[in-house]
Amino acid sequence: MRIKSQKDFFAGLLYMGIGIAFAWGATNYNIGDGARMGPGYFPLLLGIVLAVIGAIVMIRAMVVETADGEPIGQWAWKPLVLIILANFVFGILLGGMPSLGIPAMGLIAAIFGLTFLSALAGSEFKFIEVLILAIVLAVGSWAAFVWGLNLQFQVWPSFISG
Repeated sequence: MRIKSQKDFFAGLLYMGIGIAFAWGATNYNIGDGARMGPGYFPLLLGIVLAVIGAIVMIRAMVVETADGEPIGQWAWKPLVLIILANFVFGILLGGMPSLGIPAMGLIAAIFGLTFLSALAGSEFKFIEVLILAIVLAVGSWAAFVWGLNLQFQVWPSFISG
């Protein structure tokens, strides 16, 4: 069979790979059964579902004809690097990095750092829109995790909260 859509084929392959990895990793935990689910039950089912979805997408990529074969484009390096970097910055701002002398800045600063750095990955950057998004995400995260779930972690930098 010939691949008729490269994008769909490799997307399906990625789903299958992630699904198989999750299902395989879940076997290291107690699976249990439907009535008494163990910690590996949900990752196993999630992995199986992802692998099945990937297989369906791959089969469709070899059966359904597309106009130009939907070739895979070039790697988008800027968004890839900035999104990964934004996640690292979030973790460092949230928990700090004592080995480098970086103190924990708290949830609010971490969300602002994540939002602004991720927004730079796009094709256009509008400061006011990103600021509004960061405020909404920070307030929503505080409401959900600190107020709603009563999780105990640093919200503000220590020089503000004392």
